[in-house]
Amino acid sequence: MEKLQLLQGVAAPLPRANIDTDIITPAKYLLDSNRETMHEHTFEPLRFLADGRDNPDFVLNKPAYRNAVILITGRNFGCGSSRETAVWGLLGMGIRCVIAESFGDIFFNNCFQNSVLPIRLPGETIAKLLAEAGDDQGNTQFQVDVATRTLTTPSGRTITFDLTPDRQTALLEGLDEVGQTLKEDDATATFQIQDRAARPWIYELGSIV
Repeated sequence: MEKLQLLQGVAAPLPRANIDTDIITPAKYLLDSNRETMHEHTFEPLRFLADGRDNPDFVLNKPAYRNAVILITGRNFGCGSSRETAVWGLLGMGIRCVIAESFGDIFFNNCFQNSVLPIRLPGETIAKLLAEAGDDQGNTQFQVDVATRTLTTPSGRTITFDLTPDRQTALLEGLDEVGQTLKEDDATATFQIQDRAARPWIYELGSIV
């Protein structure tokens, strides 16, 4: 998994609540889901017109925001059914951080398995961030520092966000849950050796035919 330490770039404003996983990655693409191409269908109901052309009103289609690395959006982002493809799609579009008042729980957890940082902030703070991200003002730069758990806005404001120590370390080191477990390989092996000596009968049970 790619590390996420310091992120600096454009933040796209998407002030809409309850964007569910079927909007982010429509169900019709799940049977053929491909991590490398899922971004082609991300936000399809909002991103494309009925004839398949880009919707010029959708923020990520606007020239100023096409290279956005941060998405600032409404409450309950990523609600709905469980699908990790939603995070794959965002990541494929270059989004490494999503800022919202609240998230769907499963989406929130899936973000950390794919080196995408979901940041929860109060509604009043979100409103101010949306204003700073502006409308067609994609030249404004935001900065997210995972090590200090701070978000710096174009105006110079610094906002601290919550991030548990284990998830902070995982992002900084580029580790999903498997990678975090493997870090404890030596400790696990030592425990097994000591436990086998202390309770040999536990291990002998496995050899009975």
